[in-house]
Amino acid sequence: MNNKNYWFLGVPIVALLLLILLFRKEVVLVDYGQGQLFITSDFTLNWIHSVEKEPWFEKYRIDEHTLFLEETYFKTFGAGVPSEGTYIESNDGYIHYAIERPVSEVNMMVSTNVQVTVYTQNHTIQLYELVDDYTNVSFSVQRIPLWHYLRGEKYD
Repeated sequence: MNNKNYWFLGVPIVALLLLILLFRKEVVLVDYGQGQLFITSDFTLNWIHSVEKEPWFEKYRIDEHTLFLEETYFKTFGAGVPSEGTYIESNDGYIHYAIERPVSEVNMMVSTNVQVTVYTQNHTIQLYELVDDYTNVSFSVQRIPLWHYLRGEKYD
């Protein structure tokens, strides 16, 4: 093989390596100490409220490098229920509120008692089955290297 062929093959390989090493992907990083997950789409958090013993839901979206709490819905008022937001009428047995608030990070204590679950467009992630009881799990928008994203566990 002559030098021309090496040049023809070498440039795309170097370009691909640079892309993998330098390009960053925006994700919601779910960090639970022993591991990480990457969420690439809007998602909903669900858990059982510790006082009311009823399901609680919060919908999140990524917009311009920021995590936004879009909506929350629950069955009964109790400890921690939002006092601000716009009531959304519904017939599903839940009280819905549009929140539209940016949040820098969401932290949750996960256990089998509260059964924290994440719903993405295509997946259901039962966090309480992935981690030890009373593990803190954080959700934050991060720009991570493409190589890190490619080798990690992704959910859309």
